[in-house]
Amino acid sequence: MFDLKEQVAVITGASSGLGRQMARAFAAQGADLVVMARRVERLKELKEELEEEHHVRVLPIQCDVTDTENIKEAAKKAESFFGHVDILLNAAGSAENNGVLNMSDDEWNFTIETDLTSVFKVTRAFAAIMKKNHYGRIINIASMYGLVGNTEIHTVAYHASKGGVVNFTRAVAAELAMDGITCNAICPGYFYTELTTETLDTDQFQEFARTHVPMQRYGKEGELNAGAIFLASKEASYVTGLIMPIDGGYTCI
Repeated sequence: MFDLKEQVAVITGASSGLGRQMARAFAAQGADLVVMARRVERLKELKEELEEEHHVRVLPIQCDVTDTENIKEAAKKAESFFGHVDILLNAAGSAENNGVLNMSDDEWNFTIETDLTSVFKVTRAFAAIMKKNHYGRIINIASMYGLVGNTEIHTVAYHASKGGVVNFTRAVAAELAMDGITCNAICPGYFYTELTTETLDTDQFQEFARTHVPMQRYGKEGELNAGAIFLASKEASYVTGLIMPIDGGYTCI
């Protein structure tokens, strides 16, 4: 089960963080990859690593996921190179943190565009390719903050954007169900990435995690892999519209 050989997986935000972790996980299952991000040199390094270790084909594409024309060109390149796309993992994202009383319009717009509108634009481009073959697996990386609020850090636009991703996932799942395309979301809890390390390493936040996460720890690298591989698999053919928290129990209390 869960063999992804001969499958083509497109991963945004693959130059770092969760996107890079997911690229390694999918390659380990045999998937060929289209890795997308703005930092193309990192993508080329990842290509060399994955091709050598897992003997899969990797196509790196420099792409700004907020730029519609960039995304259209990336989709054309991916389809031209591989002939089909089977899996899309929307992992790119960034955020400006602030509370509702202090957040500027620019901070709000940046976060919504990067974390929500980009998911729409990338899904629109690659789902059109999937529809041609009546098959696809779309996985959106949302957040447990898309399901609940929090009292430790003020980040209202991030909550709003990830909540949008959650219901965008349900809408796409319903719309594309008859086209052989599933759409699901993973809602990670606290995991180390380039964007979160500074916050997670503070004594204050570590104490917060111990008192608010039932497992009393942050997630470890690789602990998202099983959920993503399951949702990307052929075996998950009757699973769509699922919102899957992987958060050490944060959202269950």
